[in-house]
Amino acid sequence: METETLALAHEIDFSMWALFARATLTVKLVMVLLVIASFWSWSIIIQKLIAYRLARREAARFDRAFWSGEPLDALFDQIGADPKGHSEKVFAAGMIEWRRSHRDDGGLIAGAQARIDRSMDVAIAKEAEALQNGLPVLATVGSTAPFVGLFGTVWGIMVAFIGIAEQQSTNLAVVAPGIAEALLATGLGLLAAIPAVIFYNKLSADADRIIAGYEAFADEFSTILSRQLDL
Repeated sequence: METETLALAHEIDFSMWALFARATLTVKLVMVLLVIASFWSWSIIIQKLIAYRLARREAARFDRAFWSGEPLDALFDQIGADPKGHSEKVFAAGMIEWRRSHRDDGGLIAGAQARIDRSMDVAIAKEAEALQNGLPVLATVGSTAPFVGLFGTVWGIMVAFIGIAEQQSTNLAVVAPGIAEALLATGLGLLAAIPAVIFYNKLSADADRIIAGYEAFADEFSTILSRQLDL
């Protein structure tokens, strides 16, 4: 009997596709949802890794241009009022408000420093939102995917035990397929959650560092303009 049971278990297909095909509709929906969440997470991860690398390069390139000794007005005329780079947008926001704060006679309108600072703060907030867009998805997948997978596992095991009761048999050939199908849902949940959590922490830290660089630049730029206001 034991030999026959092992032979039957050996003949059962335990490939991932076979486990998915044999699963109940509920477990299949859970698995599909987790696979979609995993692909969605990886698309965000890859996009953010590329975007952050480009943002760091753009910031370094602009920083060299800013501290090259070129007049600020000339640099602003060169990049324009609507540049593409994140650092350039912060600089452009400050320069636009700087120019708007001059009266026709060349004097400065009162409160220019505060308006310049607010303009750059608004620009930084917009760039921060663009950099952090998509990160909440990683946080959501990382925190919920294991529980979604666990739900699929619990449901699958429940169905497996119902099948055991109906067949009144606990041999390996009856128990193994249902348990394996159920555990696959947990595996997919972890497969989706682990990269999402790891890269959410990494990308959040990277975004914070990039934004901190914009804020440091805004402070330095504001200091330079304040000297001009005091002249």
